Parts: sequence; structure tokens; C-alpha cells
Amino acid sequence: MSHQTPLGSSVPHPSCLDLWREKNDQLVRQAKVAQDSRLSLRRQQLAQDALEGFRGLLHSLRGLPAAVPVLPLELTITCNFITLRASLAQGFTEDQAQDIQQGLERVLETQEQLGPRLECGLRGLWDSVLHYSSLLLELLPALHHLAGLQAALWLSTDCLGDLTFLLQTLNGNQNEASRNLLRLLKTWSPPAEETNAPLTLQDARGLRNVLLTASAFRQGLQELITGSLPRALSSLREAASGLCPRPVLVQVYTALGTCLRKMGNPQRALLYLVAALKGGSTWGPPLLEASRLYQQLGNTAAELESLELLVEALNVTHSSEAPQLLIEVELLLPRLHPASPLHCGTQSQAKYLLASRCLQVGRAEDAAEHYLDLLALVLDGLESKFFPPPSPAGPCIPEVFLEAAAALIQAGRAQDALTVCEELLSRTSSLLPKMPQLWEDARKGTKESPHCPSWVSATYLLQGQAWVQLGAQKEAISEFSRCLELLFRATSKDKERGPASNGEKGCVSDMTLQQLRAAALISRGLQWVASGQDTKALQDFLLSVQMCPGNQDASFHLLQTLRRMDRRDEATALWWRLEAQTKLPQENAAWSLPLYLETYLGWIRFPDRETLLEEFQTSLPEPCDL
Repeated sequence: MSHQTPLGSSVPHPSCLDLWREKNDQLVRQAKVAQDSRLSLRRQQLAQDALEGFRGLLHSLRGLPAAVPVLPLELTITCNFITLRASLAQGFTEDQAQDIQQGLERVLETQEQLGPRLECGLRGLWDSVLHYSSLLLELLPALHHLAGLQAALWLSTDCLGDLTFLLQTLNGNQNEASRNLLRLLKTWSPPAEETNAPLTLQDARGLRNVLLTASAFRQGLQELITGSLPRALSSLREAASGLCPRPVLVQVYTALGTCLRKMGNPQRALLYLVAALKGGSTWGPPLLEASRLYQQLGNTAAELESLELLVEALNVTHSSEAPQLLIEVELLLPRLHPASPLHCGTQSQAKYLLASRCLQVGRAEDAAEHYLDLLALVLDGLESKFFPPPSPAGPCIPEVFLEAAAALIQAGRAQDALTVCEELLSRTSSLLPKMPQLWEDARKGTKESPHCPSWVSATYLLQGQAWVQLGAQKEAISEFSRCLELLFRATSKDKERGPASNGEKGCVSDMTLQQLRAAALISRGLQWVASGQDTKALQDFLLSVQMCPGNQDASFHLLQTLRRMDRRDEATALWWRLEAQTKLPQENAAWSLPLYLETYLGWIRFPDRETLLEEFQTSLPEPCDL
């Protein structure tokens, strides 16, 4: 067996073929025994031994000249080796691509046309081999098996163009109408293996079914993200009807729930989410989607309960089942992107989502406790475990501090809010001595605009409100003044590049800065009013109207102050303007504000606008009556 023979002119003795085949079958049985073993160490050892056995067999066969009678067995062993190697590694690597290429090269060696074909890459090799093998029917089952593994590799690496070409070649149809991947997979019909064929870990037809399910799921997820909802629904239903392991089926059902919710079918969506929760132990994605569904339905209690369960579920470590020693659907799916509807994040992220929703819906006490739990992670030096929540636009850690302070103030815990603010200041105010140079660099365009002042000034704003709650008027006015001093010096980078999305990391929009200034001016003005200093209050209210014309609360506070100071002409002019504005159709704001600022603006909202306008109207002279 060690001597060289001309290509294809001599084949090993039949007894050698029998020995190699027997060894292959023995290794396949060993791998299946390993799969059935409940002892992880024994399972790993048996599988690794089988892998080395396949590697040794291939080494022996590839040391001989390629021969058509031996190729079906050699290609089958190659497929078993690739299948076991990929399943143990839980993914495809460049090594598997090289194994496939070597198998194709061995086929072409038998026709002595290997040289020129190597320049075409794997795609060219497949084109040559499949055209050649159409004349050699005995090679077709093994080649279709190898093609299934190539398809799995290309699908897992997003080489969809190459995959489409391969399936078109396998199906013998390369027209433009046959480019639909799912249709091509359904059309592909691998030849049935003979009853006396060598044993395989996974045959070509099993691979095709896995590919069909994985392709349908991948396509459905992509269509769901891009908003092609009817197509996503069809693709996801195709995936659900295929060979889905339980963890994948949970994801498919969750995606179906997301799709149906977005299509306006909440009841059908809920059915899929219930099925997802019953279908496995991975409860995170369906619980997060359930919270979104209940939020859309306006069922706040059920929404918050879902988020609480999500936090608990992400704290539980589930013992995952040992993967099959096969190519499974999971191996062919991409990693979940944070923007994916199936991404539920970490327990900290879920905790943040729960805290922020409690704050938004007015459950201040619960929100405060959840925020304090989050801050404990930061104060314990575990910042790396806290990331933005599962949404494209999440807050940075300083904003979490600010939201926590806002929640504590709303819950009546002003002293705790001051403690949180002091902690944030200790972490950010070290930059303040450098700020004059940073502002100058920003004005010259040599560096990005500093964003630290917005966090620091917001902290002073919240501290001022905490002192208001504690009845310390002097301290409150001092904090509001410090806030304004920083804000009037801050420069927004957005002035140079236009409006920006509030979701951009580290970027503070012009609108946020305007509303912060208005909030500080109104808050200080209210303290001047409380101390009987209407002149100073008037100045602050007037300045807030000038700096943030869209903030009507500033205008109403100004109107009330002008009326109290008996400045009738100015009050009347302002009243006419406000009266006209109330009759205009209200436009939805195209911008959004940080949650802590939205919460704060709710505290200084003028209590009863309509009543003030009506009372002022009755006080107007008769000619001015409407």
C-alpha cells in the first residue's frame, strides 16, 4: 500500500476497503454512544477519541492516490469528521473549509484536472466537481452530503451568494427566478443512500432539513428587523414547522409574537408567547416581549410583572442540555444583535428597564428601590457588568444616577437623593477645572464639545429640588444658580452639525440643554416667588421664555407673576399669545428628553393652565371681551 500508482489506475484491495469502512462504522457507533452518555467527561472523551479516529482514517486514505471506487467512502469519512469537529467546536471554522476543499480536490485528482481548477476557489471547485460527478452516479450521495456541509458553513458565515450558487448548481437551475434561498432548499433533493452504504453521523437529507429551518429563521428575523412583517410572518412560520430544537422553538415563537404585535394582533401574539414560555427554560426573550405587548395594550400591572419575572429569570442559571453531535440549527444562527427583538440582555439591564418603567408610570417607591439596587453594582466597582438596556438608545451610567435621584425625590426621599447626587458629583466634577480649556477647544472646533457639564448641571438641578422638598430655600436657590452658571457656559456640539438623535452616546442635544436651562430658571423663579421676591422671579421667568420658547410652563408662570405684579399691558399681550397657541393643533415633538429631565419637568408644570386663562379673561376690560 505504500507504493505509488498512476492516478485512478489502481485501487486498494477490497479487504482494505472493508477494513476502512468497518473502522468508519465503528467510529460512528462510538460517537452515538458518546451522545447518549449522561456523564459529560466520558461523553467528551468518547467523542474526542472518535474525532481522532476519523482524522487518522482520512490521513491514511489521503496518503494514497485518489481512486473513484474509494471516493464514496473517503468523502463519507470526511463528512463524518467535519460534522463531529463542528459540533464539538459549536461552530464552523476555516479548518472545516479546508477539509471540504481537500475532499473536492481528491475528486478532481481522478480526472487529472486539478491544477487550473484551484484558482477558482471553493465555488469554482464545486462547479467543476458537480459537473464531473454527473457522469459518476456512485459519487452523488457522498457529494450531496459534502455539499450540505458546505451549505451549512456558508450559511453560518453569511456567504449567501455562494450558498445560492451551490444550491442552484445542485438543482441544475441557475436562472434569476431560482434565487430564493428557501425555495432552493425545498427543491434540493439529495439522492437516497444505499442500504449498504457506510454509516454517517448525519445524512444529507437531515442536513437539508436543518438548513431549511435555520434559513427560514434567519430570514424571518431579518425581515422582522427591517419591517417586512408579512414576509417575516411567513418565514417564521416556516421555521416553526421545521425541525426545531426546544431552545430554537422558544426563539421562533417569541419572534412570531413580536411580529404579530407589530402587525396589530396582540391576542395571537400572546398565544405564541405563552407557548414560548411553556416550551423551554429560556424565559428571558418571551418575558421581555410580553412586557412590550402589555405596554402596548396599556396593561401597566402586567407589564411590570413581566419585567419583574424577567429580572428573576435572568438570575437563574439553567443547566443547558449537551448539544447533539450533529449539525444543529443553533450552529447556523448568527449571534443576537442588541437591536434584535430576541436580545433580552443581562439581569442589570432588565433591572434598569424595570426601574425606568416604574418611574415613567408613577411608581416612584418601586423605582427608587430598583435604581438603588443598580447603583449598588456601580458603587461596588462592578460597572463592567452594567451596560445600556436592551434598546438602541440606552443611558450612560451618569444618567442612571440622575434617574435614581429623580425617583428618590418623587418618592419623598430627598435626603437619599442628595446622597446619590453627591456620589455622582464626586465622579464627574474632577473634570470641571479642565472645562474652560475644553469649551475653548470646542468653540474652535479642535475637539468635541464637553458633555460633563450637562450631567453636573443636572445634578445641581436635582439637588436644588431635593432642598426644596426639605424646605431649605436658600440652599435650593444656590444649587439652581450653580446649575445655570454651568449651563450658560456649555456649548452643544449639535450647533455645528444640526439636530441629533437623543440616542447618540455622549451627545447632549440642543433641546435637552434648552429644557435644562428653562427648568433651572423656572425652579429658581418659583423659589423667588415663595420668598416674596417677585421682581427676581419675573426676571427668571422672562429669561426662561426667551431661551426656551417651546416651554409653555415658563409662559404661564410668567403670566401669573405679571398679573400678581399688576403689569396689565404685558400680561394682556402674553395672554393673547397663549390663548392663540391653545387653539392651534398640537404637534408631536420630534425630539425626546432624558427620563430624569422629563420627570423633573413634570414637577414644575403649571398646575391649571385653563383656569388661569379663564380667570385672566374675566378680568379684562369690557372692550377686550371675546
